[in-house]
Amino acid sequence: MHQTGMIEAALKRDRLILLAALVLLTLIAALYTVLGAGMGVPAPAMAMQPAHWTPAYFGLVFLMWWVMMVAMMTPSASPMILLYAAVKRKSEPRRELVLLTALFLAGYLLVWGAFSLIAAGLQWALELRGLVSASMMTLTSAALGGAILLAAGLYQFTPLKRACLRHCRSPVEYLGRNHRPGRAGALRLGLGHGAYCLGCCWFLMALLFFGGIMNLYWILGLALLVLGEKLLPGGDLIGRGFGALLVLWGALLLASAAGIV
Repeated sequence: MHQTGMIEAALKRDRLILLAALVLLTLIAALYTVLGAGMGVPAPAMAMQPAHWTPAYFGLVFLMWWVMMVAMMTPSASPMILLYAAVKRKSEPRRELVLLTALFLAGYLLVWGAFSLIAAGLQWALELRGLVSASMMTLTSAALGGAILLAAGLYQFTPLKRACLRHCRSPVEYLGRNHRPGRAGALRLGLGHGAYCLGCCWFLMALLFFGGIMNLYWILGLALLVLGEKLLPGGDLIGRGFGALLVLWGALLLASAAGIV
């Protein structure tokens, strides 16, 4: 009995350490975002002078997007990461467990790194065409803003969205079907989970172009929405309800841009 109690205490301690590490990662990424993500101006007061796009500046914008995605998406991915670690804890020594869990998380974040690369390139292209404000990092076109809101709202009702959200809400099923042994398997599993998560949330993240890429209230609101969709009972209903609001909002903006209302 004494040995069993010691094992249970060790397992509980490992879970707390991993959870603390995930919280710390999220807080560091959030703090970096709040401080302006290397742009030189704190995010709550973000108003930059138009920048000359160079490879170095593009890299900074890419890093800004990626760190922001880490802060926004890690909390909702924590149940899957903790479950993966719990499964591996039964068969792997502690050092290997830490490495496998790190590789799983790295695979997940690499997917959002790819998204961030595309988002930074899109920001560059939109800014060069005058469709994104260089000073506030928001869309300058009401019609384009309305179209993004409408499209994002409609996406919430698509079969792809529902399938990806169902996966994100069922970590046990995902690990049971897709588990692979070894370090390569851990990375691949993280990449797969990241791909499902991206399919679920990419259009919501695209709303940052509308609300403001460095608007902390918008960032926090979207992060809470993603968390609610994935973790709360009836999260799918939360997502569809928000989608209906986006459709209405987008339709009103488009009507206003067309001079109908």
